[in-house]
Parts: sequence; C-alpha cells; structure tokens
Amino acid sequence: MDRANSEGLPRNQLLWALSQPRFVLRARKMDACLLCCAHRVNEAGLCESCHASLSDEEMRVVERWLIGIGP
Repeated sequence: MDRANSEGLPRNQLLWALSQPRFVLRARKMDACLLCCAHRVNEAGLCESCHASLSDEEMRVVERWLIGIGP
C-alpha cells in the first residue's frame, strides 16, 4: 500500500518529509498524520497506527523528533 489516505504522503516520501521541519510542524499544528491524516499525532507528526508500522530506519528518524532533537 503506497498511501494510507489519498491526502497523506506516499510512504516512500516519509523519510524525506521527516527531514523537513516545516512538514512535521504543519502536521502537528493541523493535528493530521503525515501518512494517513488521522488526528492525535505525536511530535513527529504521525498517528499511533502509522507510528506502529514504521521500519527500523524510519523509527530512528522519528525517535529524534520524539526526544526533541528534530531531524
């Protein structure tokens, strides 16, 4: 599955988007997941469901957001 929602990012663009503070900050401000547009996102701009499905590489980048370091 390339997209969880037609409004969200394609999965293959997630790592790039996580390296761009403006995308993560916008997702947080709008409270809309980067991938599926669900509400209640974390500091990396992802909902609980999408966060649970991350690869190891994606998780390493997301962890930086979660501890407050950013990209």
